[in-house]
Amino acid sequence: MRTSLFLIEAMGVQTWTYVLVGLTFALYIGIAIWSRAGSTNEFYVAGGGVSPLANGMATAADWMSAASFISMAGIISFAGYDGAVYLMGWTGGYVLLALLLAPYLRKFGKFTVPDFIGDRYYSKTARVVAVFCALIVSFTYVAGQMRGVGIVFSRFLEVDINTGVILGMIIVLFYAVLGGMKGITYTQVAQYCVLIFAFMVPAIFISLQMTGNPIPQLGFGSQLSDGSGTYLLDKLDGLSTELGFAEYTSGSKSVIDVFAITLALMVGTAGLPHVIVRFFTVKNVKDARKSAGLALLLIVILYTTAPAVSVFARTNLIETVSNQPYATVPEWFKKWEKTGLIVFTDKNKDGIIQYVANKEQNELTIDNDIMVLANPEIASLPNWVIGLVAAGGLAAALSTAAGLLLVISSSVSHDLIKKIINPKISENGELVAARLSAVGAVCVAGYFGINPPGFVAAVVALAFGLAAASFFPAIILGIFYKRMNKEGAIAGMVVGIISMLLYMMKYKLGWFDEVLPDKSEWWFGISPEGFGSIAMILNFIVSITIMKFTPAPPQDVQDIVENIRIPSGAGEATGH
Repeated sequence: MRTSLFLIEAMGVQTWTYVLVGLTFALYIGIAIWSRAGSTNEFYVAGGGVSPLANGMATAADWMSAASFISMAGIISFAGYDGAVYLMGWTGGYVLLALLLAPYLRKFGKFTVPDFIGDRYYSKTARVVAVFCALIVSFTYVAGQMRGVGIVFSRFLEVDINTGVILGMIIVLFYAVLGGMKGITYTQVAQYCVLIFAFMVPAIFISLQMTGNPIPQLGFGSQLSDGSGTYLLDKLDGLSTELGFAEYTSGSKSVIDVFAITLALMVGTAGLPHVIVRFFTVKNVKDARKSAGLALLLIVILYTTAPAVSVFARTNLIETVSNQPYATVPEWFKKWEKTGLIVFTDKNKDGIIQYVANKEQNELTIDNDIMVLANPEIASLPNWVIGLVAAGGLAAALSTAAGLLLVISSSVSHDLIKKIINPKISENGELVAARLSAVGAVCVAGYFGINPPGFVAAVVALAFGLAAASFFPAIILGIFYKRMNKEGAIAGMVVGIISMLLYMMKYKLGWFDEVLPDKSEWWFGISPEGFGSIAMILNFIVSITIMKFTPAPPQDVQDIVENIRIPSGAGEATGH
């Protein structure tokens, strides 16, 4: 017994990471082999027979991507109060999706968002535009997931980020291509268990360590356990102001930008194709509602813990490295330096780490995305906890990446090839096309993971903006407005997606300027992450205006709209 305990204590971080990541990967691959898809129905919607609990867990894992697990708490760590827009937008967006859209789309009975738009707007052109939008949204989103995979691998397996992305591509390709939605669903059930356990365990450890309270959601608002009587948030405010930063609990973003980002994230959620398709994997509308409610409860566990993790990580980081001699920094600092995600530049050559708000004097550059992953090391938690967090980060990134890759492959094989290019294709031929599309999608996703336009949550926020700009108006108007026609929907989607893409290219990627424009040039003071709200409003205006001057939809389409607004008694999704 003592020998076993000694061996466990002696195992290093990398050994624990290999063990835990290896075990979880073996589990995912085993599930993929066990649940491999044998038909297009199983590949696209898991045969439509998933239980509400399993679908709720899978939806939660699909929803809580690398942005939620790795990057959201990192953003809040550095942005403080301003980072709450991500919590509000993503949580509110899921509620909007579950209550306002999912049951109606499920009643319509199609596999994909382009399928809904193509049939609702009785137009091949509408379908093609929707496929284009789905691909743009999904590729932008999946770039963030592959970036998250690369970050985890680069630190804990001690390889460079590019190699980490390639390793992630190979793993996700295996179970996404083999199992389709059936394999992905049951893999995501396992991944939810891994990621939520990996997120909560260090949070509980550190909450106990810092405040004596085992509940992180209460701990970060409690007094410190050092007997000083100081509240943790007050201490962090003091540490921040000493270094020249704004108080952690105060906001600096303009009200309009906070509103725009929150709205873009909310309505973008309602247009995310990889989440919407999850409601087709259950037997009926009743089960879709149940799984939506269960998923929300499962998501809330992580989302209410993230602010606490942010406070713990930020406080520990400042106390550990600020004004400390570089020669005595902990081992975790040197290991993260190797990844290039934390950089010390000794500007005054005194060997002391100056971490301050003043950019000219600041000597420490920290990537937002390392905060959750480095948090257990900064807090000196056991090695097995550090390895567990690595496994959880990979579970979060790979679960969402798999869902997105399925959206991409189904958009190509089902919505383009079967519905437009070759309607007579056999089921086996469609299944082959879906798998080949997934292979191509993984390669493109890997490229964007190696060359991302920003840190994980920022990239994902752009995907939400694109979904808000393109899909949300078309879906909402398609469900609730019988008079909405194909001309209006097509024009709205085109204007929305193009305006969002142009704004991203100019103000996020700097494609049209020699130097990336300053935020003072943003339209109405709205950041690229929030511009999806403006593009969505443009989409609505254009859609309704064009609709007013063009013919009404055929009567049979209006009858369908009338029918789907009564989401009861829906049977299986047909996709045909």
